[in-house]
Amino acid sequence: MNRDHAYYMNLAIRQALRAEGKTFPNPLVGALVVKNGKVIARGYHRRVGLPHAEVVALSLAGGRAVDATLYVTLEPCSHFGRTPPCTDMIIKSGVKQVIVGMIDPNPLNNGKGIEILRRHGIDVQVGFMEDKIRRINEFFIKYITQKIPYITVKVGQSLDGRIATHRGNSQWITSDRAREYVHRLRDKFDAIMVGVNTILRDNPKLQAASLSKHLSKIIVDSHLSIPYQAEVFKNPPVIIVTLRATPGQETVNRDILSQKAKILEVKEKEGWVNLRDMMKKLARLGITNILVEGGGTLIGSLFDERLVDKVMFFISPRIIGGKEAISSVMGKGVTHPDKAFRLSNIHLRRIGEDFLVEGYIK
Repeated sequence: MNRDHAYYMNLAIRQALRAEGKTFPNPLVGALVVKNGKVIARGYHRRVGLPHAEVVALSLAGGRAVDATLYVTLEPCSHFGRTPPCTDMIIKSGVKQVIVGMIDPNPLNNGKGIEILRRHGIDVQVGFMEDKIRRINEFFIKYITQKIPYITVKVGQSLDGRIATHRGNSQWITSDRAREYVHRLRDKFDAIMVGVNTILRDNPKLQAASLSKHLSKIIVDSHLSIPYQAEVFKNPPVIIVTLRATPGQETVNRDILSQKAKILEVKEKEGWVNLRDMMKKLARLGITNILVEGGGTLIGSLFDERLVDKVMFFISPRIIGGKEAISSVMGKGVTHPDKAFRLSNIHLRRIGEDFLVEGYIK
């Protein structure tokens, strides 16, 4: 790889990360305009509806962009969306070369932007720091190619895998520092999801660290048993995922809850919410990624349905014990250790007195 290209693409990636957690359902994109070995303009996509990274950088560069090189982490768009095609401005700018980190996985573009630029005589090179760019846009890539959200499971558990005692007490198993870390982590996601038992047991607010972050709270509640006084309703927006109402079914609670939250009805599976149908419908609402924080039944069911992409297990140096204590991952589970879920790209670090094990499901 050209060392200069790698250097400048890394700078563009750093630009992209300035908007981490703010661009959904769009990807993170950064751009640089380089001329005579100097960066003359930088840009990044700040949030959906605002100009794309290339447009920001080229606007700042102005006439200096003629015969320059444009570095951009993701292939420039060639279609009208909330903003005009970026290829139009690139062509008008007079740049002689465009260095693209990776091809856009969006089927609406997916190579078309590169083709248009080349047809207009611009030298386009593709494939620089692609693994790194894929990692920062893993949410977007799954959402745009599979039409379901990216799922990260977060667990705070004891050393023996418990998230609550046999009496349902769970506050607090992990340390203050670990919980503070999770609050900041929530800023990077579209939504946070819990099962209704977590609401009944802990009555959490499910807030992000940034009060300006409009984090969607998704409650999986097959039979609408969530109390309408729950703390989570003080911090909208809230989505309650439940089963479709049947003729003659009691609707009073449904009517009350619909004034506090969006009721998302999905198909049934074995008497409970069909998780795959739920994911498809959440994606249609523009939810690209979800941090799942519990409880054990919901997390286990997500594993059973092969819907988990990444895990973050905060492990406290405490042992709770008791065969009736609540486990962090329940559901049906696997039938043999050989079929157990395995992690790749594992990272281990200490946060306070706890250990965070982070990895991707193979």
